[in-house]
Amino acid sequence: MPRRTDFLVIGSGIAGLRATADLALAGDVLILTKADPTESNTGYAQGGIAAALGPGDSPRLHAADTVAAGDGLCVAAAVNVLVEDGVRYTRELIAAGARFDREPSGELSFGREGAHGLRRVLHAADATGREIGRALWNQVAEHARVRVERNARVSRLLVRHGKCVGAAYEDDCGTHLVEASAVLIATGGAGQVFRETTNPAVATGDGVTIAWQCGAAVADLEFVQFHPTALSVPGAPRFLLSEAMRGEGAHLLNAAGERFMTRYEPAGELASRDLVSRAIVREQQRTGQPVCLSMQQLDPTWVRARFPTIAAACLAAGFDLATDRIPVGPAAHYVMGGVETDLWGRTSVPGLLAAGEVACTGVHGANRLASNSLLEGLVFGARAAQAMLLPSASGRLAETVVEATASAAAADSGDGGLTEAAVRELMWTAVGLTRERASLEAAVAQLDAWYATVAPGLEAGGLSAADWRVASVVTVGRLMARAALRREETRGGHARSDFPARDDVNFQVHIGDRNPAVRQTPDTHR
Repeated sequence: MPRRTDFLVIGSGIAGLRATADLALAGDVLILTKADPTESNTGYAQGGIAAALGPGDSPRLHAADTVAAGDGLCVAAAVNVLVEDGVRYTRELIAAGARFDREPSGELSFGREGAHGLRRVLHAADATGREIGRALWNQVAEHARVRVERNARVSRLLVRHGKCVGAAYEDDCGTHLVEASAVLIATGGAGQVFRETTNPAVATGDGVTIAWQCGAAVADLEFVQFHPTALSVPGAPRFLLSEAMRGEGAHLLNAAGERFMTRYEPAGELASRDLVSRAIVREQQRTGQPVCLSMQQLDPTWVRARFPTIAAACLAAGFDLATDRIPVGPAAHYVMGGVETDLWGRTSVPGLLAAGEVACTGVHGANRLASNSLLEGLVFGARAAQAMLLPSASGRLAETVVEATASAAAADSGDGGLTEAAVRELMWTAVGLTRERASLEAAVAQLDAWYATVAPGLEAGGLSAADWRVASVVTVGRLMARAALRREETRGGHARSDFPARDDVNFQVHIGDRNPAVRQTPDTHR
C-alpha cells in the first residue's frame, strides 16, 4: 500500500527547505532526499545571496543587472518577483538565524560580484550556501509534521487522471510508493551531465528526468552556465573558486603574469560569467598555456580569513590561495533552464510543482547573474509552498495518463558504449562552452540511440542506482543537445561558433520540449 502525506517535497536544498517551512504549518510533509540533506548544490554555493538591502541599492537596480546578464531573454515578471520578494524573504532568513558577515559597526557586509553594478551580495565567509542551509534546516528538522527519508532516490512520478499524485522511490529496502495532494520537485541542478563541473556528485538532473518522463514541459535547457574559475589541477576535484574572489580584487593572469581580460571584455574580471569563461578559453588558445587566478597583491591574512573554505581546498591541492597563482578553467556550474513553471512553481502537470535550479521560470534568461541562485530558491520555494496550499493544487482534469507499472527493467549500461563517463565526455566536447552544428548533430544522434536503450527502464522503474544515474544524464543531456542544435545564435550561456551573433529576430524565444510518448492534458496554469 502506498504511504500517504499531505505534501511531498523531493530535494533538500534551499528551495525544498523553504517550501517545507511553510507547508509544515498546514499539514504533514515528507522530504525525500537522494543523499544526506546537506549534500546539495545549496551547500556548495560559496559567494553569497544577492538582495537589494544595502545602501544605495533598490530592487529596480537589482532587476536591471539581472536583465542585463540575461542577455535579452529574462521574463520581466519573474525578475520583478525575484528582486522584490527577495528583499522580504532574505530579511526573514536573517530573522530565522542565518549568520551573514557584518562590518565592525554591526551592519551587514555586502560583497560585489561580476555584472553587479554595486555591492549587494550577502555572504557568510565563502560558505554562504551552507549557512543558509543550516538556518533553514534548523527551522524544519525538529518540526513534528516533517519527516525526512534519506538516501531515497525518486525514480518516477505517479500521475492519475492527468494529475501528479505522488512518487515512487528506491532505497536500500526496495521500491516504495508515496501519495500526496501536491508534489514539489526541488532537486537542484545537472552539472554531472558534463565531464568538468563544480557540482556535487548528486547533481545528475533527476528532477528534469522524472518531470519530463511524466509529460511536464521543459524549457531553456541549452543555457548552461560554465563558471570561469574552477580549480584546474590534474587529479584534483574541479573545486569552485568563487566569483566573490574577483569581486574582492583577484586578478586573472596568463602564463606571462599579465592581466588579459580587458583584451576581450571592457569590464575585465567583473564581466558576466559567460564572457569571462569564453575569454579564458580564448587566452588559453592564444598562448597555449593555462590561466591563473591570483590574490597575491592583497593582504594574505585577510585573504585566508575571507575565503577559508577555498583556501583549505587550494592547500589540499598544493597551493596557497594568498600567495600562489591558482590554475583555473571553466566548468559546468548552473543550468538556467529546467522544468517549465509559472511564477508560483506550477508545471504543466497539475499537482506537480518545481522550484530552484531544477525549474525554469525564465528569471535568469540566457545567463544567471551571480548570487541570484540562492535567492531564486528562497523566493520561488516560498511561492511554490503558497501554491501548494491552494485548493487548485489538487484539482483534477478529465483526461488520463496511464501510470507505469512498478516492474524492474534495468538499463544496459554497456550497450553501444553507454557509460556515465561516455555521456559526460560527449556533452563536454560537443555541448560544452562552444558548440557547432556538425558536432551537435552527431551528439544528438548518439544521445538518441542511448536514450532508446535507457527509456524502457525509466518507464518501468526498478533501476539500480548506477543505471539510474546513466539514464538521467542521458535524458537531460539529450534534451540539452536538442535545444542547443535548434538555437542558431549565440546568447548568454549558449555559444555557437557557426552562429556567433545574437539573433533577436528569430531566437528571442524560449525553446521548450515535451515527452511525445505521454498524452498531454490541457494546460490550466499558463
